[in-house]
Amino acid sequence: MDLSKHAFFEGKIVPWSEAKINIATHGFLYGTSVFSGMRAYWNEEKEKLFVFRPYEHFHRLLDSAKMLAMETPYDEEGFIQLTLDLLRTDNWRQDVYLRPTIYKADMGIGVRLHNLRDEFSMFVTSFDKYVANDSNAHLTFSSWRRIDDNVIPARGKISGAYANSALIKTDANRAGFDEAIVLDSNGHVSEGSAMNIFMVRNGILITPPSTDNILEGITRRSVMELAREELGIQVEERSIDRTEIFIAEELFMTGTAAQVVAATKVDHRPVGGGAMGPITAKLRALFDDVVRARVPKYHKWNVEV
Repeated sequence: MDLSKHAFFEGKIVPWSEAKINIATHGFLYGTSVFSGMRAYWNEEKEKLFVFRPYEHFHRLLDSAKMLAMETPYDEEGFIQLTLDLLRTDNWRQDVYLRPTIYKADMGIGVRLHNLRDEFSMFVTSFDKYVANDSNAHLTFSSWRRIDDNVIPARGKISGAYANSALIKTDANRAGFDEAIVLDSNGHVSEGSAMNIFMVRNGILITPPSTDNILEGITRRSVMELAREELGIQVEERSIDRTEIFIAEELFMTGTAAQVVAATKVDHRPVGGGAMGPITAKLRALFDDVVRARVPKYHKWNVEV
């Protein structure tokens, strides 16, 4: 993994070595920071780099910031310009992952959100697969429950909340699984450790609604639109029971880092025929073409660097 030579830190682009926070910083001590994960994709034929749906990512980042009573001088367009400036500084010519973060920057002890200074930072890193076995993943149901909206809002990308995801992911990996499925407090399927989830039943693509404590995923939204508009598949947002997963025809997970991960087993039970299904395969291929700006209809989602 190659890290960027520069980062955006406290109002300007600086060498990587200068982008440092103090160990007494509030965001570090208490998890009072929000972030987004974005990707930029290298198109070899055009020899250009394209950021995928940055407006939507920064809009969600600003929504997350509102939840933690944060203020920033930047709007979505301002954030996009900072992103382009940072990517151009290091002249990336490969797929990369970007991590913009807004954090409580004052130092000292005291749990609160008010009367604290907010700062913005962003770095870039090369990136390949988030889940190594992304075409044949074996999942398990986690014993951990998904955080509830009245505990820490799951629809916000709040750094401290990802302790929940870390518990889920480590227990699943140590037990020999690639990923986990997490239930909400009502026992309905919520999402993976850090991915949204879809299943196919009777040819219909089904995903949990935003009210079942999921992150309102941008890849999720993109895949739903591609399924409807390009593949002519009916898409439903509704609660999913645990046992429905065992009898689904297809199952996959989505996320910015993960992209589209095909699941073929859940708790040692095969999903459908035990191999990636046709709908999942088509969506994976189509999504890869779209993010690399190969599909003119969706060029509105690609911002050229």
